[in-house]
Amino acid sequence: MERGRWEDKHHRQREKSLIFTLIIICEIGFWVLLAAGLAARYLLKRPKLGAALLLCEPLLEIVLLVATAVDLKNGAEPSWHHGLAALYIGYTVGHGHRTVKWLDGHAAHRLGGAPPPPKPPRYGVARVAHEGKVWVGTLVAAIIATGLLLLAVRYVGDADSAEPLKAWILNAWKVTGFHGVYVLSYLIWPRRAPRTDHAPVPPGRR
Repeated sequence: MERGRWEDKHHRQREKSLIFTLIIICEIGFWVLLAAGLAARYLLKRPKLGAALLLCEPLLEIVLLVATAVDLKNGAEPSWHHGLAALYIGYTVGHGHRTVKWLDGHAAHRLGGAPPPPKPPRYGVARVAHEGKVWVGTLVAAIIATGLLLLAVRYVGDADSAEPLKAWILNAWKVTGFHGVYVLSYLIWPRRAPRTDHAPVPPGRR
């Protein structure tokens, strides 16, 4: 009996490590596909191939989502690995496009001879608007992660077993709230551009 318990515990640990390893693989795959897509677009001068490689990135999230669902379906105990997978998918949906666009602009400048991409505004209302757009990405990420986690909770059925998944829902909204407070700080205490104009010097003091 002791051997059976040990084997069962070892099997559960192996399932957890599998999901965590898959998250790492998806993250590495995201950057590999991104680098390959940009290299094909600007170094090989094959924009269609580059676009095709970039369009393959959402497949990574689909693979992770299916693997997580299959893992739970096979009776795996819900854990923080499954919660982290949901947050990773949400983050990719919420911020992936912005990340790709930012790197594409820099690749076009460095490799394609395009003008340098505009830098984010630093002061005033423009800065608040920029930070607000970034926060919207975090909000989308939290919504997506929450939806996936609620589906997982419903799928598991056992309220006690699903507690780790519910905890990740709370974590997602904590991050969203903290990010929102950070954005509000720009609205309450706006950063002002340094003054560059100088008062005219009286003729007698020149």
